[in-house]
Amino acid sequence: MDGVLSDTYAQYIIWYERDSGIKKTREDVIGKPELEAFPKVREYLYTDGFFRTAPVIADSQKVLARLQEQYEIFIVSSATEFPQSLTEKQAWLGEHFPFISWKQMVFCGSKTIIQADIMIDDHLKNLDHFSGETFMFSQPHNLLWQGPKHKRVNSWLEIENTLL
Repeated sequence: MDGVLSDTYAQYIIWYERDSGIKKTREDVIGKPELEAFPKVREYLYTDGFFRTAPVIADSQKVLARLQEQYEIFIVSSATEFPQSLTEKQAWLGEHFPFISWKQMVFCGSKTIIQADIMIDDHLKNLDHFSGETFMFSQPHNLLWQGPKHKRVNSWLEIENTLL
């Protein structure tokens, strides 16, 4: 969910500028883990409102709605690490993706338990252990990664072109 549907990088940039007065761009943090790029990221992740007010990634709503016509869709998030995020993420999905029902939301601790045909994620730690087809959704922290194991996608329109 985070970094694929929810633009947590935009949120990090907004909150970091608010707190430090320094405006970073996505280009400034290419290849850096989130904790290195934004020193207060752990604090943000435990702050009420962080997940609830994150922007939506471009085209994700319309493409996911189209995908749902042909695929059984589940939104999976390792949300239990940040307990306050559970209700925020559910409310965020309800607002921005009203066609996704509560039955399609999986909040877990580790995505290694997920068995499905396709996973779209922005972290190797989630994709590397998945047995189905994997798509690496581009975010600044993973842009330097190169490898044959996962197909890189840079946008939801690329996902649409690949899967529909």
